[in-house]
Amino acid sequence: MHRENRRIHRTVSIAASALAVLTVAACSTGEAVTIDADPDKPFRLSGVSNVTEIAQLTGPDAINDTASVSVAGTDLGSMVNVGERTLFLFGDTFGERDPESIGGQGEFWRSNVAAWSTDDDPSDGITFDGWVEDDIGLAAALIEGDHDANGAGGEVTKIPTHGFTVGETIYVAYMSVRYWGDPGAWDANHSALIASRDGGETWKPVPDVQWPGDSGFIQFSVAGVRDEGRDYLYIWGIPAGRFGDVRLMRVPAATADVEDQGAYEYFAGVASDRPMWSHDIDDARPVVEGTIGEHSVMWSEYLERWVMTYSDAGNAYIREGVTPWGPWAEPIELVSVGDHQGLYSPYLNPRYVGDGGKTIYFTLSLWGPYNVFWFSAELDRAD
Repeated sequence: MHRENRRIHRTVSIAASALAVLTVAACSTGEAVTIDADPDKPFRLSGVSNVTEIAQLTGPDAINDTASVSVAGTDLGSMVNVGERTLFLFGDTFGERDPESIGGQGEFWRSNVAAWSTDDDPSDGITFDGWVEDDIGLAAALIEGDHDANGAGGEVTKIPTHGFTVGETIYVAYMSVRYWGDPGAWDANHSALIASRDGGETWKPVPDVQWPGDSGFIQFSVAGVRDEGRDYLYIWGIPAGRFGDVRLMRVPAATADVEDQGAYEYFAGVASDRPMWSHDIDDARPVVEGTIGEHSVMWSEYLERWVMTYSDAGNAYIREGVTPWGPWAEPIELVSVGDHQGLYSPYLNPRYVGDGGKTIYFTLSLWGPYNVFWFSAELDRAD
């Protein structure tokens, strides 16, 4: 019962402008970062400061009118850049929600929804230009979950974890959730991809590309890199839940390869300061160990290092990586659960930085109000 045909709210015309700019770059993750495999470069991130809640993006009292598209409560908010636009990907969404509700509760449940923005000033929050909508103008799922009962052994929902573009194709990775368990714990059937080849107008599953539910590749974060003259998508993956290690895989940045399961390679360790890659998922080795949940990775021009944000069913953290596979520094607290109860999913986007990259902006979900908020923080660099 996948509803594949969707239309875009036409505050701005997506089909004309998005396809025009999509051909400019090979991949939406920003400029491809040339890999420097030297593991001996020093860490530069010494801390964060001036962490600020800027605005509420969704739900009642938000800076966006989300009630008009029947979004009263939602979470997540990972971002994929599509030319001059940014697509915000939200998880389980409810159109009606009692003000006294806590967490994911309500009526008119959709497994995922998405909003578009051309706002290029993140300092005062992000305003949405439009949404992926159904035929009557309400926010619609890109791909609907089956909504089986929790614990029935089927599929409860499909949650988007990250997106990227290759040429004119937009991809969204999602996880099929089988069971919601204790806080921060859930089981997945698999992870997979959907794609839009018409600027976001319609979405369909990518056939024959899927990762097992018990693998370390259920939730994704993606960046474009160039290694030895070839462009790749590097994908940092974690298991279902917030208590697993980070592993790394890559695929050439071409649609034919993205849609070929056999084209994916898994980081299998280091030899002579160079990564080893294997086509066998069982060879995948952790690049970060710990209780990592809803992570986000990007290249920091300010630090000239990789940065990763995540939550651990408590606080939100940031840590720095010398190469995509490490070494990775010890985590630094980004947002405290003492200041923001029920926080999770601190998602970055290389488009949303300021002061030459010293300031980062990110989405953050809060479980109580069950909505998405916009934060900023300054990176303290050890020079």
